[in-house]
Amino acid sequence: MKFEFFIAKRYLLKGRKSSFISIISLVSIIGVTIGVAALIIALSLINGFQGDIRDKILSSTAHIMVNNVFGEGLSDYETLLKEIKAKFPGVTSATPVVYGTVLIKSSSRNAVGGILRGVDLESSMDELWAKKIVSGTLPHSKYGVLIGSEISSRLSLLPGDRCLVVTPQPSLAPSSVIPKMKKLEVSGVFKSGLYEFDNGTIITSLETAQKLFNMGKKISYIQVFLKDMFSADDTAKRMEDLLPSRVSIITWGELNASLYSALKLEKTVLFFTLTLIIIVASLNIIAGLILLVIQKIRDIGILLSYGATPGMIKRIFFLQGSVIGVIGTAAGVGLGLIFCFCANKLQLIKVPSEIYQMTYVPFKTHWFDLIAIISVSLLISFTATLIPSKKAASVNVVDAIKNE
Repeated sequence: MKFEFFIAKRYLLKGRKSSFISIISLVSIIGVTIGVAALIIALSLINGFQGDIRDKILSSTAHIMVNNVFGEGLSDYETLLKEIKAKFPGVTSATPVVYGTVLIKSSSRNAVGGILRGVDLESSMDELWAKKIVSGTLPHSKYGVLIGSEISSRLSLLPGDRCLVVTPQPSLAPSSVIPKMKKLEVSGVFKSGLYEFDNGTIITSLETAQKLFNMGKKISYIQVFLKDMFSADDTAKRMEDLLPSRVSIITWGELNASLYSALKLEKTVLFFTLTLIIIVASLNIIAGLILLVIQKIRDIGILLSYGATPGMIKRIFFLQGSVIGVIGTAAGVGLGLIFCFCANKLQLIKVPSEIYQMTYVPFKTHWFDLIAIISVSLLISFTATLIPSKKAASVNVVDAIKNE
């Protein structure tokens, strides 16, 4: 193999009459470099966007939700809580939740819609909204509420102010049925960073929410958080087998299935689209090597006459094309990783936070994607050398010397 590599290196670097072929080789290397770098940058961008969106969503959504199969609420939820904590070791917390749609109105502004969530405040201190209170404190009184920063801004509500909450559950009056209304005191304001959550969520105690929605001792669902959120599907399957049949299990993946399927499809389409750049670059490798075979046909004839086998000739040109692919791939990986690093440092891609729930899009490179890109690039490059190398190996020694 040393002989073949020596000849391939001389053809690639020191050919006196192959300046045009050298330019084609350089263009091929640049093409592979750009294709690999573009793939790394694009997939890192999607990974960063998808990961950030997922983290933002999961910061306000349970990994698993356990509720009644008919949507009527859970009555004997204390027993379920004990079973979940005892039978599933991957569970970090399991807390009851009551939720429903409401209208919230301040004294000086119109009413806005929102979701009122009643939670066990003592057991929910690890949730994002509890860690992101920007003013005030958690509700301490029976009718205290914690509101999102966007609701606070829209209704000019500050800690200590009172607001009117209207629920769709009716209450009986002497002459008619009217919506249920209750004045609550704003105890604090949180800012989770997730626009939709901050713009439409009100947090209160479990007992207060149960009274507002006429649920008695029932709850809407049990929210479950896991050590590893990617084990949610496996844990959900075990829950379906071990928990009573009256409950249904929903994972965070099922709850946001449309979003994640769209992001996954976008990533797959982008991968195959940008792979075309590498395929185009490989055509330059084929063209350059075929021209080199034509130019070096006399050299091939001489090598064959001195005892070189067709297999050795084939390996010479295969190695030359492979070197182009390896150099281009390595340069593309380096360029792509450097760009992603600089883009993260400079926060290159700014986005409106009120739409995307982030100030900039981070670039995150996964090892699996990197290995897949390198493998595809090298496979295309190596495959592109087969045609020229096969053509070189089929040269007849007599015809080669006669033609020269």
